[in-house]
Amino acid sequence: MLSLEQEGLPAHIVAYHRRTKHQPTRYALGPAFLDGQSQPCPYRRFEGARLVELPLRDREPTAPFPGPASAVAPISARSLGLFFELAFGLSAWKSYEGSLWALRNNPSSGNLHPTEAYALLNAGDLGASAALFHYAPVEHALEERATFEAAQVLPAGGFLLGLSAVHWRESWKYGERAFRYCQLDAGHAIGAAAQAAAALGWRAQVLPEPGDDEVAVLLGLDRDDAWRRREEEHPDALLWIGAGPVPSIDVLALAQAPRRWQGAANRLSEDHDAWPAVDRAARLCHKPRGPAPAQGAERAPRAVRTAPEIGEVVRRRRSAQRMDGVAVLPREAFAAMLRATLPGVPPLLASFPWPARLTLLLFVHRVDGLDPGLYLLQRDAEAARRLAASSATDFAWAPVGLEDLDLFLLREGPCEREAAKFSCLQPIAGKGCFAVAMLADFDRALAEDGAFAYRRLHWEAGLTGQALYLEATAAGLSGTGIGCFFDDEVHALMGLAADQTQFQDVYHFTVGASVEDVRLISLPAYSDERRTRP
Repeated sequence: MLSLEQEGLPAHIVAYHRRTKHQPTRYALGPAFLDGQSQPCPYRRFEGARLVELPLRDREPTAPFPGPASAVAPISARSLGLFFELAFGLSAWKSYEGSLWALRNNPSSGNLHPTEAYALLNAGDLGASAALFHYAPVEHALEERATFEAAQVLPAGGFLLGLSAVHWRESWKYGERAFRYCQLDAGHAIGAAAQAAAALGWRAQVLPEPGDDEVAVLLGLDRDDAWRRREEEHPDALLWIGAGPVPSIDVLALAQAPRRWQGAANRLSEDHDAWPAVDRAARLCHKPRGPAPAQGAERAPRAVRTAPEIGEVVRRRRSAQRMDGVAVLPREAFAAMLRATLPGVPPLLASFPWPARLTLLLFVHRVDGLDPGLYLLQRDAEAARRLAASSATDFAWAPVGLEDLDLFLLREGPCEREAAKFSCLQPIAGKGCFAVAMLADFDRALAEDGAFAYRRLHWEAGLTGQALYLEATAAGLSGTGIGCFFDDEVHALMGLAADQTQFQDVYHFTVGASVEDVRLISLPAYSDERRTRP
C-alpha cells in the first residue's frame, strides 16, 4: 500500500496548509480551466420533501443596527421568515448579457455558496411534530427533511441551526485551496446568523461540544439520500438560536431519536473533477466530541445607531469588485469597525465560543486623523507579545490613542502597493481606505484543539470578515473578502521565519468606496407575487 507521501497527499493539516499557499511564482493547484458545463448548482433541494413557504418580511422595519432588537420575538413562521431571509436569503439578482445570477445575504467565495443551512425546531406553526428542516433560499422556504415522534425535543425558546459544506462547489473553481474557502464561508455564515438573530432579539451561539459524527447524523448528512457522488455535505457548525443563555442539549440523544425521513437530494453537477487533497484535509480536520473551552468575558455591546436599520444593512451589503482609491474613512467609523471585530463583542463575535487566535495587520491608506502606514490591532495580548518577539523586523510598536482599542503603529508611510502585492496583485487591496491581513496564532491553536483548530481559525477569520462587511455597509462603504494572497510574503513582511508556522496568514479583507459596474442590471431578490402570499 502506498503511503500518503507516495500518493502525493498531505499527511497532516500543516502539510495541507503549506501545500495550498499561493506564491508570486506559483499559485496553489487549481483547475486548468473552468468548465461551465460542470459548474455546481448553488441550490440544494430535496425532491419529495414537504415545502413550507416562509413569510417574506423584507419591507417591514427592523431594529437599529447592530441591535439587538429591544423585544424578543416568539419563534413562529413569521420570525423564522425574517431570520432565514436575513441570514441566508437572496439579496438581489444580477443580469449581464443574458446571464442571470443571485446574490445572497451571506457572502461566499466566488459567489459559489458551499454552505447549507438546517433548522431543528419544536412543533409550532410549521408542523404538529418536532422536525428537521433545510432552507431553500430561492423559494424562501423550509424543506421538511425529517419529523420526530414527539412535539418537543428541544428546550423551549430556541432552536438548533446546523451548517454544512459542499466542498465540490468551491473546488470546481479553486482546486486544492477550496477547503480553506469553505471554512471561511462557514465563519461568514455564523456571523450572518448572529446578525439575523439580533434583529429578532435573539442570540446565536456556536456549540463547541458536538463532534462531526453526531452533527452529521443529526442533520441526516450520513444518509444515502442526502447527497450524490462527489457532492457530499460535510458537517460544520451547530448553533443554538434563542433568547437568554444556552440550555443544556443532548445532541447525541437527539441524533439517535427515531425520525421519519423524506426527500432526496438533487444532483448539483453532471460531471466532477476529483480533488483528493481537499477530501484529505476534511478527514484530517474531523472534529471529535470535546469539552467547551473556557469562556472569555463578553464585551459591552456597541452603541446602537439611530440609522440605518439591521435589515437595510444586511440587504445592502455587497462584495465590492473595485474601489475608488479616493474616499477617506472617518476616524470614528474606523474605530467602530475595529471594535466590532474584538472577541466577545455582540452580536457577531459573542457567538464564537473559542478564544481569539487572530491578530489583525492593518494597511491603512486613507483614514481621517491617522497617518498612512502599517498598524496592528491586538485581539489577544499573549499573541501580540509573542508576535513582536518573533518578528525580526524593527517595527515601532507605538501605541495609538484610538478609543479603547489596543492599536499599534508598526511603520509609517504609504502601503498601497504592498497591500495590493500581498493580495495576489489585486488593486482593490490598495484602493480601499484600509486592508487587513489576519494572522493566526497557528501552532498555539493546533496545540489546543488538534487539526480541527484549522477549521476553527478560518471560522474566526470569516466571522471577523463578516463584522467588517456589515460595519462598512452601515458606514456607507463596502468591503470585500480576499482569499487569494501570498501567505509567506506577508510572513516575510512581519519578519517571521520562513520555516516556522507559529503565525500564519489565513484571510485578507479590504474596506473602501466601491465603484459600481454600470453594465450590470439589478433585479429584486423576490417578486411582489411571492411577497403577497399569506
